[in-house]
Amino acid sequence: MTQPITVKPGEKIKLKDFDPSYTGNYTNKKNAEKKLDEIRKQMIQFQSLLYAENKRSLLIILQAMDTGGKDGTIRHVMGGVDPQGCDVKSFKVPTPEELSHDFLWRAHKVTPCKGKIVIFNRSYYEDVLVVRIHDLVPKEVWKKRYDQINDFERILTENGTVIMKFYLHISKDEQKKRLEERLNDPSKRWKFSEGDLKERKYWDDYMDAYEDALTKCNTEYAPWHIIPANRKWYRNLIIGQTIVEKLKSLDMKYPETKIDIKNIIIE
Repeated sequence: MTQPITVKPGEKIKLKDFDPSYTGNYTNKKNAEKKLDEIRKQMIQFQSLLYAENKRSLLIILQAMDTGGKDGTIRHVMGGVDPQGCDVKSFKVPTPEELSHDFLWRAHKVTPCKGKIVIFNRSYYEDVLVVRIHDLVPKEVWKKRYDQINDFERILTENGTVIMKFYLHISKDEQKKRLEERLNDPSKRWKFSEGDLKERKYWDDYMDAYEDALTKCNTEYAPWHIIPANRKWYRNLIIGQTIVEKLKSLDMKYPETKIDIKNIIIE
């Protein structure tokens, strides 16, 4: 039985219906990584087209529970693109200046300009997730943010930004395994945080909050992609494949030269 990556807008998303260990037609890491190598090469070509055409930009949003694989996705899927045309923005606890503006302000100012790719490692969706779980703002405030996010994403897309949103779906058991690996591996121990354990206690609350965000902010112009992420190699493959398919669908063209090359002689 196949498992969808995207869900039709308007349908209620229940994460229990998505197997985080699903690997589709791929049964082993070796074949998936071979395919990913081909995808990375295509992505480099499409990035060049995006930059040269200079008509659109690409915003990639990565959301996940702790240890979900956001950093790994950036490293393994986007590692081959030209760093001059790709930025990564991480969203941590808002600064006093950011808190003095509307919640979308800090995101809007770092969205990609035409020709560029920007990856959000977490995003403004934290303002309907963490904020909700920990009662950082009243319910009547965060409830309005779903529509505000949809309006914001519509404005971006109408002005040339292609938005691709990925929720990296891992199981609670897989998170436990990855936290234990961090704790037991000296080379990974620096990434371990007691805060991760505190947040883990809210797992069910986060699942409810994610389901609402995935459902209410799943639009035709900025759909969510629910990525089975228990198997890192499959996660990387599907995200890379989805990005390349989207870029290909844009039918980008290199611009025509503005000079008459027939009269140019290079001596």
